[in-house]
Amino acid sequence: MIKKFALLATVAALFVACGSSTTENMENKADEAANSGQELLDKAAAEAEAAAAEAAKAAEAAVDTASAAAETAIDAAKEAAAH
Repeated sequence: MIKKFALLATVAALFVACGSSTTENMENKADEAANSGQELLDKAAAEAEAAAAEAAKAAEAAVDTASAAAETAIDAAKEAAAH
């Protein structure tokens, strides 16, 4: 009878040992996935910030171009009115 309990205790100990290793592996994989996800979010945020900066430059250039065109049109209208 004692041998049966010893065998059962050994099997239970192996089960617990293997189970904790699996839990540990799952936690490590979850941490790795979280870190990977954070890296992807950081990269996406940096790319979005760069795209926003480029869009701001393009908008500024468009405003400058429109302003120059308006000034040219005003000057042309003044010149036409003067003649």
